[in-house]
Amino acid sequence: MRNGYFDGAPGILVSGLVWLVSGLFAVFVSQGSAVLALLFGGAVIHPLSVLAAKILGRSGAHSNGNPLGRLAIEGTIWLLAGIAIAYAMQLLRLEWFFPAMLLLIGGRYLTFQSLYGLRIYWICGAALCIAGLALGLVRAPVPVSVFVGSAIELMFATLVFSKARQQGVP
Repeated sequence: MRNGYFDGAPGILVSGLVWLVSGLFAVFVSQGSAVLALLFGGAVIHPLSVLAAKILGRSGAHSNGNPLGRLAIEGTIWLLAGIAIAYAMQLLRLEWFFPAMLLLIGGRYLTFQSLYGLRIYWICGAALCIAGLALGLVRAPVPVSVFVGSAIELMFATLVFSKARQQGVP
């Protein structure tokens, strides 16, 4: 998993950029369009991450029969169910959507420690979950929540890329 997906760093980077685009939609278009930008952008995170891994000289895939591949799929199914709940929440209060998404994605990153064997994913997941809880509790404005999500993911993408290069992930 680590070799094929460059420690998962391209995925964090693409996700952080999707959050950034969503934030720009929130500021320059509408907050409702920011929800759609995150949802539609989220749908292309994996294919764009695979493409990025391939550009970086990796396979963008794991070996057949790797049981961690099933864990990745199982986590994705759980995430999709959570997204449906977050979407329903935003129909009641738009500002709840992005903190809920931070909690969901943070929870997803916690499983990445098992996928990639890197404890930094526990820290990343915890940071996203704490941010989601805090932003939800203070009822942060939509753009704040979205840009905080982007900043956390982009920071961790930088850290994971740096660690992968230092360790010479083949």
